[in-house]
Amino acid sequence: MFLMAMDMTDIPLFSMLRSRLGYLSDKQRVIAQNVANAETPGYAPNDLKPFSFDTAMKAHMTGAMAVTQPGHMALPTSSQGAAQQKFKAQKTRDSETTLDGNSVVLEEEMMKMSDARMNYDAAISFYQKSLNMLRMAARAPGK
Repeated sequence: MFLMAMDMTDIPLFSMLRSRLGYLSDKQRVIAQNVANAETPGYAPNDLKPFSFDTAMKAHMTGAMAVTQPGHMALPTSSQGAAQQKFKAQKTRDSETTLDGNSVVLEEEMMKMSDARMNYDAAISFYQKSLNMLRMAARAPGK
């Protein structure tokens, strides 16, 4: 019997989940920086552009070879698609600005952090469930 080792990044689902987890991790880091600078005069909070599935999918497919038969898997690109994507922070204005020019609103940052954390937990759960399905599919019948 011939077994072929497969890298998890070869599976588009896992590549997309890894990209999403990277985005959410970066978002939590940016929010933490905003909170840390809540008392810095003139500080404007940063945020990331919302994660776009379409953009991530296009980044993953860029440079991929054409699949000529339905059973073929596309080869990974040299950049590993969306998994290597770095997310850039951009300046945003929250709803309030203090007299010293700081526009970080801690309540809004905490809501953003809570949302990012819930999305991160959901993505991790989906990742784990997908891994369990692959393990179940790879098991010999009756085991």
